[in-house]
Amino acid sequence: MFLRTVLALAAVSGFCYSAEKYSGPLPPKTDVPYLLHANNLVETETGQAREESRKNETVYIISGAASPARTPLSEPIFIIDARQTTPDRLELYRLEVKGGNREVSLSNKGRRGGNRPLHLMVTKLNDRLFKVEADEPLENGEYAISPSGDNRVFCFEVY
Repeated sequence: MFLRTVLALAAVSGFCYSAEKYSGPLPPKTDVPYLLHANNLVETETGQAREESRKNETVYIISGAASPARTPLSEPIFIIDARQTTPDRLELYRLEVKGGNREVSLSNKGRRGGNRPLHLMVTKLNDRLFKVEADEPLENGEYAISPSGDNRVFCFEVY
């Protein structure tokens, strides 16, 4: 009887936990990732990456040497109200600062090496609200989140 009661309580507490609602701040704009800092949201820098082909790679260039969106967190958390963006298709890249711009180079198909996206973890909070987290510690530097197959970028700096 004791075991049955414990199992019933565990099942009820698990149900309550999974039904827990997000009560934090909501993004004012849709389809833009916001850095979550306690109870504040910081909008990522939105832009378009310029694409250039070089030898065996494609380079994506973003104007400016640094993003105004900054976080001290090495494993940043983002909140996004996704209406047209598919959060599971977001990719995270470390950017290099070269000649006053930020860039990332990706090897063309069939080649080894080059930059690969860093790991992200996506959690659905409600119908359109998602939490996107860096799934590994990030070093200080410039980063961009981009939907796969799209040149839109959402930039931020880890300091």
